[in-house]
Formats: sequence, structure tokens, C-alpha cells
Amino acid sequence: MTPTAPIPTPNLFSLKGKVALVTGGAGMYGRQLVAGMLESGAKTFMAARHLEPLKVLEAEARARGQDLTALSYDQGDEASILRLRDAILAQAGKCDILVNNAVLRPMLKAGWNDDLSTFDQSMKVNATGLFAITRAFGDAMAERGGGSIVNIGSMQGIIAPDPWLYEGTPLSGWYPDYFFHKAGMINFTGFVASYYGLKNIRCNCVAPGGYQTEKHSERFLENYAKKTMLGRMANDNDLKGVVVFLASDAAAYITGATLPVDAGYTAK
Repeated sequence: MTPTAPIPTPNLFSLKGKVALVTGGAGMYGRQLVAGMLESGAKTFMAARHLEPLKVLEAEARARGQDLTALSYDQGDEASILRLRDAILAQAGKCDILVNNAVLRPMLKAGWNDDLSTFDQSMKVNATGLFAITRAFGDAMAERGGGSIVNIGSMQGIIAPDPWLYEGTPLSGWYPDYFFHKAGMINFTGFVASYYGLKNIRCNCVAPGGYQTEKHSERFLENYAKKTMLGRMANDNDLKGVVVFLASDAAAYITGATLPVDAGYTAK
């Protein structure tokens, strides 16, 4: 085996020359994931069902001199996914990085007592759709010599809901579809890593903890802080670094892994 030449550490983390797609780019973690790709030098595409919010972010990024393109697609429709893939390949010639961040939450209102058709709707996007987009872009990466797929999971794919976390608040964690498909995403990550491994494609999963928003009450924030080792929820910087790492050559020997990014919540 011929030894590889040493690569300077800063270069290992750089995404210069790479083309990245972040799905679900305008919400929750998506904004910081897109920012991480751009700040690390990647030519970046972001895609979601609703194009208007993405276009605002695109304009802001281009004003800063960053290479961001907003596209629309429907993850519940394979034909739409294939059109997205073909559009990116036509514009950029390749896609080196796929960040599967898109998620549909149709059971947020009724939860456990929702109609089964709503569960089916969730699975169409979050399970079948995840497979469809991973296969479409994974096969394209294989034709061009490799790439990195990063799945954005959740710590709720690892643990069961904790009713005491929501004590004294109007919130709950009784959303069976979310726990189901985020747990499935973890094992699917290993499957994809195995399937594409000899084609120089890595697949890893990040399992974030809760992300703080203005909707969280003081009581919930107190409850949540007690469950973590760092005493807080995630912020606008906590996820992008680890995703850039997994997308970069710094993680060239990491595949099939699930990394909790949850302030120690699942380790307690």
C-alpha cells in the first residue's frame, strides 16, 4: 500500500472545490448548515418545497460574495427529486456533499391520536423520500468517484420521550412518526455506508438535541437544562461545525457513525 502524502490540517476541513446540497435549508438547523457549507468554501445548493424563503437567503449570501443557489423540490415525489439532482448536475457538474436535513412534521397537532393517513404522509417524505433522495444523489456520487452524505437525525431517534421534560408546559413529545423515522434514519445510515463504501462514499448521521427558539417557555428551558450536562439547548452555531467536519476530508475514515450533538443529554 502506497502511503498517502500528509495534508495540512486546515486543508482537511476545507470544502473548497466541493459542491454541496442542503435540503430543508430555510428552517431550524438548515440556516446554519447552509452557512457552514458556504463559510467552508463549498458551492452550495439549498432546496425545499417553498422557494420564496430560500430566495431571500440566496440573495443575502450572494451579497456577501458566497455561491448559494436556491431550488425547490418535493421530497415526497421521486420525479421532483430526480429533477433536483439533474438541475444541480447541469449547473455544477457534480454533487460531492448531500446533507439530508429536510423533515415533514404533519403529526405536530394531534400526535399519538392522529389519523393513520397522517402517519403515512410523514413516512412518504421522511422514510421513502429519504431513501429516494439518498439513492439519487448517492448513485450520482458513485459515477463521479465519491462523496459524503450527512443525515440530520435527532436524539429522539435514540431515546424515548420523557414526559417529565414537559412538566408545567403546554408541550409534549408524543409524536410517533418522528421517533419512528429518526430511529430508522440511524440504521439506514449504516446501510448506506455499507452499500456505497467501496465506491468512496461515506454516510454518517448527526443526532442533535433540542434547538432553542422563542417558542420555548422559561419553564421548559429550565426542565431541559437539567437534562443536559452543559445546561442549555442548542443554538445557531452548535450543529454546523460537526456537519462540515463529517462532510470534509477531515472525516475521510469515518462512515456509518451516528454522533449525538445534544449537550450530553443521551449520555446521562
